[in-house]
Amino acid sequence: MRLSLRSVLTASIAWLSTCIPSPAVTSDRRCVFLASPQNTKWIRRAGNISGPSQHCARTECCMGYFLLDSRKPTPILLSCSIIQTRCPNSSCHASLLHQKFIRCVCSSDFCNANISFNQQAQQTEYTQPQYSSDLLTVNVLIIPAGALFLFISLVMALKWKILLKQCRPVTPPNTHDVFEISNTDLDKHLEMQKVIACGHFASVWQGIFQGSSVALKVFPTALQQEFNKEKDVYKLPLMTHSGIVRFFGHGKIGKEFLLVLELATQSSLNALLSRTVCDWACTLKLARTLSQGLAYLHTDLKMNGVYKPAVAHCDLSSSNVLVKADGSCALCDFGCSTVLQRRGYSGIVEGKMQMGTLQYMSPEILEGCVNLSSGRCLLQADVYSLGLLLWEMLMRCSDLCTGSPGPEHTLPYEMELGRSPSLEDLLTFVVEKRHRPAIPHLWARVSQDLLLQELLEDCWDHDADARLTAECAANRLASLTLED
Repeated sequence: MRLSLRSVLTASIAWLSTCIPSPAVTSDRRCVFLASPQNTKWIRRAGNISGPSQHCARTECCMGYFLLDSRKPTPILLSCSIIQTRCPNSSCHASLLHQKFIRCVCSSDFCNANISFNQQAQQTEYTQPQYSSDLLTVNVLIIPAGALFLFISLVMALKWKILLKQCRPVTPPNTHDVFEISNTDLDKHLEMQKVIACGHFASVWQGIFQGSSVALKVFPTALQQEFNKEKDVYKLPLMTHSGIVRFFGHGKIGKEFLLVLELATQSSLNALLSRTVCDWACTLKLARTLSQGLAYLHTDLKMNGVYKPAVAHCDLSSSNVLVKADGSCALCDFGCSTVLQRRGYSGIVEGKMQMGTLQYMSPEILEGCVNLSSGRCLLQADVYSLGLLLWEMLMRCSDLCTGSPGPEHTLPYEMELGRSPSLEDLLTFVVEKRHRPAIPHLWARVSQDLLLQELLEDCWDHDADARLTAECAANRLASLTLED
């Protein structure tokens, strides 16, 4: 019996809810709000701002960050919680983040206006003036927000100014044999410099560990499960490949969980495409290295008695691909990934499957028609996402738009459905009508246009079994010449 679109939509929303960023929910929580103009854009995600107060849109939690100066807490961030988290306490009780920094989350109106902190058996309490619903006045410096671990670079500079003077570029730390980094090593050798990205589950810092520049992915205490899942993927045997972000180790800072990763100096692929147009050589390098990294991730291999299972990324998007200094791509963000254990011919899905960014999802994932008895369906869903990523790159290639300035960077289906299409919109456009992103007529002037169009269509074919494998897509890209 054919299911109605509404039935499919209802079932799909329930099934996909884990990794898709939660939409705004009705909340009556109000919190003290403080933000400098340049940082307000980050805080707005947490709810509507009205003067010095904020009406929470996503959670029932307020949050506060404080700097301990002579044992007196000075507020550096007060707002609604920007991510989903638990806040069982109605009042603001501090937890120590790292040396002089404390934070709290609480579950009553304006509870982040007051913080209690117990240090060395002495209770220190910071209390702001009493606030009414129409008047909240405080003057502090506010830092970039977007997760539960954000501070301004000035504050961090004060914290690490001695270490900054000693920093010098050296070879990245060799921690492949020792994955767990002790808290003592983090205290002595870790320098957190500035926030470079904010995600739904974690914040990413640029920092220095043991004298080397690294990326530090920080997870709040409440998201230990998400931390463990990503950590376990990075720790799989034989996961070292140029197309996968290098993993140096993991540890804890206070109660926060930390992944120490390779620093990609050109940020995400999304950021790169947003700020610059690439020539054909640059575009081809991005495409080749991305497909090679995905092909390696999808490969199960055994070497010297060590086995690496195939891994489906399950959240492949331009925000989850990083670009290194040499212009090559590297996969990251494995929080939604699924490890496939080999049993005969088929890969068996282990653990709870999670899906990621909505507009990069394949038709079968959108529709909820996935055969979980075989891992191949998840690998082929990644290839569909790869096709959209290749289209996204090619749309910003100047050599494919000769005689035209070329379009601005757009995400898949943005031109047809807007920046953030709904699941129902995608079900209609992608699944029922079987439409895909439009390939510009300008590409027809390029000698390799037919090869490019065929590659995209074979990656995003509606039939998952008819799609290329990631390895085949990589081989096709390798066969393309540098001449446009």
